[in-house]
Amino acid sequence: MKLFDGGLAPNPRRVRIFLAEKGIAVPLHPVDMGAMEHRGDAVTARNPLQRLPVLELDDGTILTESVAISRYFEELHPDPPLFGIGALGRARVEEWNRRLELQLLASVAAAFRHLHPAMREWEVPQIADWGEANKPRAQAFLRLLDAHLAENRFVAGEALSIADITGLVAIDFMKPARIVLPDGLDHVRRWHAEMAARPSARA
Repeated sequence: MKLFDGGLAPNPRRVRIFLAEKGIAVPLHPVDMGAMEHRGDAVTARNPLQRLPVLELDDGTILTESVAISRYFEELHPDPPLFGIGALGRARVEEWNRRLELQLLASVAAAFRHLHPAMREWEVPQIADWGEANKPRAQAFLRLLDAHLAENRFVAGEALSIADITGLVAIDFMKPARIVLPDGLDHVRRWHAEMAARPSARA
């Protein structure tokens, strides 16, 4: 088994943090995305979308997409549960993870991909107006998240979940995307500081 890893890119990092929270060690195969290695033959043969991460099992089976890979490991190693407990708990985690993916991480990624000079070869064409439009979208969602975190220690309640991992990665990615965390979001800041202090955040 090996994990084709993309370094600081958000989705590969999501999987590494997830594995660290589970205490699972998987051999990493580093892919230099800055040198466009994710568009080379090794990755393309395993994932024609040329995206990371990619998990290759011992029998050659390939899994892609960070949440799908995380679900695979959740089934193999259910403790600690990071996709929720029980029907309602799992639904809550799914609800908030999707919100964070679609309303925050996607907006941050759009701002980065359409505005950062290093992404000119990746995002053709870069549409600066779309990048700028996504900055206030991300900030608006963070205000909603702040109100939610006023009554919850973690995103999906009182237990850490994959939704928290998605949120941590999204907020950390705001720096290279040049999106400012709005003032006054004390609950988001409290939660982010707690997440960033976890050993898994350095995975």
